[in-house]
Amino acid sequence: MKFRPLHDRVLIRRAEAETKTAGGIIIPGTAEEKPAEGEVVAVGSGFVNDNGETRALDVKIGDRVLFSKWGGNEITVDGEEFMVMHEKDIIGIMAA
Repeated sequence: MKFRPLHDRVLIRRAEAETKTAGGIIIPGTAEEKPAEGEVVAVGSGFVNDNGETRALDVKIGDRVLFSKWGGNEITVDGEEFMVMHEKDIIGIMAA
């Protein structure tokens, strides 16, 4: 990986979009909604507060997370698409 997020940012690999509904209807690629969940691939060093102290992030590499639908920025690293977002845009960590 040639990318390391800074400070309180997190690099996330999106989960694969469902291509079939529960009822068995196949969803065409143009109508798919991008999932708002994924796996944490890299994390920054932590949140820097007003006093200059660094607080470690609550998420770690390998966590499956739900994130805000409109949070973050899409980037491409080594030909693969990822999301980069602040930790505050992550809604929660999914239980294993």
